[in-house]
Amino acid sequence: MRSLGMKGAWLLETSAFGDERGEFHELFRGQSLSSVCGYEFGVAQVNRSVSRRGVVRGVHFAEVPPGQAKYVTCLSGAVLDVVVDIRVGSPTYGAWDAVRLDDRRLSVFVEAGLGHAFMALTDDAGVVYLTSQEYAPQREHAIHPLDPALGIAWPDGIEPVLSEKDSVAPGLEELERRGLLPTFEECERFHRALREHPAA
Repeated sequence: MRSLGMKGAWLLETSAFGDERGEFHELFRGQSLSSVCGYEFGVAQVNRSVSRRGVVRGVHFAEVPPGQAKYVTCLSGAVLDVVVDIRVGSPTYGAWDAVRLDDRRLSVFVEAGLGHAFMALTDDAGVVYLTSQEYAPQREHAIHPLDPALGIAWPDGIEPVLSEKDSVAPGLEELERRGLLPTFEECERFHRALREHPAA
């Protein structure tokens, strides 16, 4: 396990056990994640996407509270997974970090309040997301993944393929002007409450 380039994002290595029959892979272990983030990550929804090479999904985030934390694993192919600090007032506001996810037993955990995106590096890139809240479109927002203010270094030689929603999404500065970004203070308060008052 290692922290990514901002508070609230981690890269975790999961366990696999192999023998002559093949491999058994523990995709998620709640206690291991709780020991990292300090609270129980309750899974409310599990999603799977399959993307062709070049597809970019994100940058997406949900309003805090409750936001939507994500535990992201690539099951087939490969993606460049990107976490963006969009929390106004954060020491690393506007920063991003990226890691390649493939079938090599790595997962990314993204706390509520951070932005998340990925680009498929291969065809048939299959990604599974465990989320802390069910999808609520009225609370979901998108930031244009090619926003120059973010400056995400997407891989050279791969043409980005965006959904209609993401292709017309505003940039980070516009969302901040509109007051739609979470603040670092409210995210810290929300996660502190999760640690101090765990679900029964």
